Amino acid sequence: MTAFLSGARAFEHRDFALYWSSRFLSAMATQIQGVAVGWWVYDLTRDPLALGLVGLAIFLPAIGLALVAGHLADRFDRRTILLCCYAVSTAAAAGLLFCAWNDVQRVGPIYALVLVFGTSRAFANPASQAIVPNLVPPEHLSNAIAWHALAWQTATVVGPALGGLLYAFGEPVVFTTVMLSFGLTFVLLFGIRHRLIQRAHEPVSWTSVLAGFRFIRAQPVVLGAISLDLFAVLLGGATALLPIYARDILLVGPWGLGLLRSMPAIGAVLMALWLAYRPLQHRTGLRLFQAVALFGLATVGFGLSSHLWLSLICLFILGAADMISVFIRQTLVQIETPDPMRGRVAAVNTVFIGASNELGEFESGTVAALIGTVPAVVAGGIGTLLVVALWWRWFPALRNRDSLVNG
Repeated sequence: MTAFLSGARAFEHRDFALYWSSRFLSAMATQIQGVAVGWWVYDLTRDPLALGLVGLAIFLPAIGLALVAGHLADRFDRRTILLCCYAVSTAAAAGLLFCAWNDVQRVGPIYALVLVFGTSRAFANPASQAIVPNLVPPEHLSNAIAWHALAWQTATVVGPALGGLLYAFGEPVVFTTVMLSFGLTFVLLFGIRHRLIQRAHEPVSWTSVLAGFRFIRAQPVVLGAISLDLFAVLLGGATALLPIYARDILLVGPWGLGLLRSMPAIGAVLMALWLAYRPLQHRTGLRLFQAVALFGLATVGFGLSSHLWLSLICLFILGAADMISVFIRQTLVQIETPDPMRGRVAAVNTVFIGASNELGEFESGTVAALIGTVPAVVAGGIGTLLVVALWWRWFPALRNRDSLVNG
């Protein structure tokens, strides 16, 4: 019992416990809704492009509004911003439920409601990242970040499967579940007692909006951690090619594809649990570089594998290594950033990592079309290792970072 409590120090704080519950619930609802909307739209259109437009409706607001959202997260109470966002998400889910009950056969209203949801999510992202240090003392922040990451990763494993199961009972059942989940998220957030002290008025301007970029550029540790993760994800986008591996290389079909897709998330979940109970104490910078290098090696191993069991192991290691990188990056960013800047820095982080995820999939697909699937994945892994070598030389402050919390 003592060991369990030692790994859950963040939950000693009531506000964080409420926030974490809301985070997990909203992440589950997001995953369930994503599966259901994708299936529904494809069922109506039978057009792969229609599925791409669903993703675009989520991605464009997240990137286009991130910097403004970050400014607002530093100007206003972050809890209030989250309450507004999840009220809008609840309303969007209610709109999808209305469409489902009335057997809407046109995708236009669905796209519009997904765009509304994407916009609310764009404003929620910086606030949700920036609020975590406000809910726990500094000595429990790394533990809170590990549990914060665990909530999302667990939802990515469980949510899609639950969404598919609920969809078997019909669209109304799915969107009723999503609507109630977002509604309960709102209630949980409402119970948080923390309030942000009102800041001096800073009007929205390019200077204030871009302050996050200037801050990151002036902080070698933060710049190195974010950019290292960005290029690693950009080059090591092997997961985008999993359908090709499942069908044409490993010859395992849809069931094998499901296994392949689940392994990075399972590795990330287990690593997040490990970090919650066995936090990194020293040589943090070295551990970050080791994790990204391991990510690159696992990518190369997956690219060369022609056996399902070996591919699954490589993807598991890839997901675990990525979680170490994410954990260290997020903790360093939170620790090194003063609270009045956390929203804008979180927004820049969202833009960089979000764009690298999307561009990484595009890069993998493009290179695979040019030189073949296996060479593309192997080249991406080797590229990640080259980035590690260059960043090791260019960012000595990050390389020599010892303690995660206080440098």
